[in-house]
Amino acid sequence: MNSIKIVAIALIAAGVLGLIYGGFSYTKDTTAVKLGPIELSVKEKETVNVPIWAGVGAIVAGGLLLVLGGKKE
Repeated sequence: MNSIKIVAIALIAAGVLGLIYGGFSYTKDTTAVKLGPIELSVKEKETVNVPIWAGVGAIVAGGLLLVLGGKKE
């Protein structure tokens, strides 16, 4: 399996997951106050929404790569 097919399958999988879940969230550590040796850090939860057009576009791009990427003329 060549690298183009792997990228195509990864794009299709990412597009399907984006359509199913609609987004993802992650936790980010930030330093709120640093006063000498004392440091106060805060964990912030960030949410990223994946637009529907991005998921569909990833599926289409992966499908095109899968179909057209393997052809050598």
